[in-house]
Amino acid sequence: MFWGLTMRRINKIRVLDTNDPNFNDDFPQTTFAEMADSESVDNVVDEILRAVRDDGDDALLEYTNRFDGRDCRKLSDLFITHDDLERAKMKVDPNVLDALKLAATRIQAYHQRQLQESWQYSEEDGNLLGQKITAIERVGVYVPGGKASYPSSVLMNVIPARIAGVNEIVMVVPAPNGEINPSVLAAAALAGVEEVWTLGGAQAIAGLAYGTQSLRKVDKIVGPGNIYVASAKRKVFGKVGLDMVAGPSEIMIICDGKTNPDWIAMDLFSQAEHDENAQAVLLSWDATFIKQVYASITKLLPDMERKEIIEKSFANRGALIKVKDSDEAVALCNKMAPEHLELSVSEPERLLSQIRHAGAIFLGRHSAEVLGDYCAGPNHVLPTSATARFSSPLGVYDFQKRSSIIFCTSKGATFLGRVASTLARSESLDAHARSAEYRIED
Repeated sequence: MFWGLTMRRINKIRVLDTNDPNFNDDFPQTTFAEMADSESVDNVVDEILRAVRDDGDDALLEYTNRFDGRDCRKLSDLFITHDDLERAKMKVDPNVLDALKLAATRIQAYHQRQLQESWQYSEEDGNLLGQKITAIERVGVYVPGGKASYPSSVLMNVIPARIAGVNEIVMVVPAPNGEINPSVLAAAALAGVEEVWTLGGAQAIAGLAYGTQSLRKVDKIVGPGNIYVASAKRKVFGKVGLDMVAGPSEIMIICDGKTNPDWIAMDLFSQAEHDENAQAVLLSWDATFIKQVYASITKLLPDMERKEIIEKSFANRGALIKVKDSDEAVALCNKMAPEHLELSVSEPERLLSQIRHAGAIFLGRHSAEVLGDYCAGPNHVLPTSATARFSSPLGVYDFQKRSSIIFCTSKGATFLGRVASTLARSESLDAHARSAEYRIED
């Protein structure tokens, strides 16, 4: 047993050992967040969606005034003009603006490589088959506001859409009490957004999905939000496409015990400070190192600006886990499918080949997850809640559609028609068979 106990808490974070008989009982507590009462959330969201669908601008205005403490008379009061976006750049610290520009350049360079092209090939009988790539026409980008103002999220959502060729990008961002972070607007200007509304919450999702008298509906909605936004996104899927329904942020670190423990503690803090339900987990086969990380947490936590949030996150879902070896660490990682994974080991490439499920993977001791959040280049919109088992990071491909191309010559139609007719009649679909047979040449 690790430290002589099956489980201990210091600073409200679990310390677990896979060798303990109670591990399988304790471990699930780190994998699922305790979310708000979904039924009560769904009831509120249902009311909002119905009101916006039925009353359009009036409902958007009423909910915005109520929830965001505004006193707007018409929906156009919530519109941010192009000049407003340009002026916002002048209000931003020059160092921050330069950092946003550099991040935008790196995000552009990385995502440019994801651009898919149309393709075709010909068969011997002259048939032509292929795939046509087209961009989604109109996309809505939801950007959190208030305390959670993330200009980096603007860049990560908008730049891939621009590269894909999306013609119209509309951004919605709440402005509680009429206040909005100028860095968010500056990022929108840098990314090329031309339509911005100070709308938030489930009502913003409803406006994007259904359209109103002033806000035209979109074809797809991307971007993170709170539980009301997430619920609204689930409910409008089908009316519009979605990127994903993201849960709280997650980080898993696999470490061999040779990284500075202060670095590891701060990397855990970096995700825990996002949300009280965020998940921060360390896996190591070095018991002494886990004690060192523990000591670093104790030393560093009191000085953190978001100390209370970190403590609650650790209490809810945090864990330092002693594993038998690197193979067991990889097995646990693939089971949890974390959003962010740091391989803080001597030979990260060796472990990389064994990782099957993770949103973003950071190799080596110097690749802090935070670099991916802002400026490394890959997207920081990642699958959470184990959806990395079947989902991928946001990218250019999320803003492109594929259409199949089929062109048959008379010779090709004769050959394929006989095959199609046989299969259609085996399925008792007479019209299918006859349609193919009409084109068969004797």
